[in-house]
Amino acid sequence: MLDDLKMIHERDAQDALGGAEKAWQQLSVETTFEPAFVPSNDILNVVYCGLGNSALAALLSQSVVGLHVPFEVVREYDIPLYVGEKSLFIAASDSGNTEETLEAIGKAEAQGAQIGVMAGGGTLVDIAHQKGYPLMIMPKSNTSSHGVFNTLKALVTLLDQASLTTISTSELVQSAEFLRVKAQDWLPTVPTASNLAKQIAQECMGKSIVVYSGPKLAAAAYAWKTGFNRNAKQLAWCGQYPEFNHNEFAGWSKQPVNKPYAVIDIRSSFEHERVCRRFEVSERLLSGMRPKPIIVQAEGDTLLEQLLWVINFGDFVTLYTALLNGLNPANADLEEKFNKEL
Repeated sequence: MLDDLKMIHERDAQDALGGAEKAWQQLSVETTFEPAFVPSNDILNVVYCGLGNSALAALLSQSVVGLHVPFEVVREYDIPLYVGEKSLFIAASDSGNTEETLEAIGKAEAQGAQIGVMAGGGTLVDIAHQKGYPLMIMPKSNTSSHGVFNTLKALVTLLDQASLTTISTSELVQSAEFLRVKAQDWLPTVPTASNLAKQIAQECMGKSIVVYSGPKLAAAAYAWKTGFNRNAKQLAWCGQYPEFNHNEFAGWSKQPVNKPYAVIDIRSSFEHERVCRRFEVSERLLSGMRPKPIIVQAEGDTLLEQLLWVINFGDFVTLYTALLNGLNPANADLEEKFNKEL
């Protein structure tokens, strides 16, 4: 079915797969804040408020950015009490109308924080213009992680202006060509027999999905989880080693093996050696007690490349799963109905 290009074109009406193919371009686009961020005080901590796709970039940055100060991601209405004049508060929203973020920025203002804004439009952009906050207007996205690289690059730009990070936007640009080349293996024109993304989608169709990783790729595992939720409209969860071995490990141990799940292990050569060992031992001891895990070995010479590779690959997997489910992955009717009734 996934080799039927006519079917793919009909179901993927907004060309979400084309967006996944071109995700690497987001790493090459220049990101500029207007006005540029100039700290008015020493920055002792960073608090980032964003939900959904906006939160994903912040979680990703926690793995690779190398901040000199504590960095907390807020995904709710309230902000930490410690936020003050020596805090950098970043408000991020694809739509610019996320109500949690709008309430949180008001509280950050009241507590005297230094503020930067990343939004695709809406009320958040109006606030930034009215109050002169550094603003990056983000392109619109229509799939779970499409646009995340734009947001990541904007975030790194802002943190770099504040002299808070050891990574630069040039490193993201350098990773773009790597990602461009890798994505060619997952395109719709590549037959299922040679296309790992299509193969994994076939294994995941119609199942509840649990995605595991170590700490280094936790953001990528979360991206797969949200991709299955939003693109394929399937239940999915994510967990993390070594914590897995203290809880969920025992949860899998009861028969029968034919549990209605797909288990995905996302592994990285950059994880602690004991984390790598835990994956291997857990797989052996749980054999016959849970579905055999689908192993995704991250590719790339750096942790940054591996994170970008796994997220982009996961977008293809979840989009193909959506097509197998007979869905347009960009459809968000239920979310729109919820927001209207809220």
